[in-house]
Amino acid sequence: MPRRKRNDQLTPVELEIMQVLWEDGPASVSEAQERLGGKLAYTTVQTMLNVLVRKGKASRTLIERAYRYRAAVSREKALGATLRDVVQRIFGGSAEALVMSLVETKQLTPETLRRLHKMVEEETHGSRR
Repeated sequence: MPRRKRNDQLTPVELEIMQVLWEDGPASVSEAQERLGGKLAYTTVQTMLNVLVRKGKASRTLIERAYRYRAAVSREKALGATLRDVVQRIFGGSAEALVMSLVETKQLTPETLRRLHKMVEEETHGSRR
């Protein structure tokens, strides 16, 4: 049986830590733990940061005797990868099915749908030029 490719998507805890790095910038383990409100143990934050480094989502630099971690991917890049994964796994690769699901479950307000329609119109007309 072929080995399954390691999942590089962010888990909820990893995403929480990445939010800290995206919003507040580089951090040591203790700084990241503090920014998370102390709700995770120091060793958990340390382990998760090391997992993020292994996944290529964060990088680290040794400064004096402590590592400082920084985001190695932008929020936009991580969002794009996660959306592609969701669309592929849950909606069979159909972005249209994702949008229709959001409409059917009333996750998009009429105002959001109007803005979306306007964006599509602008994109369509802009590509004709």
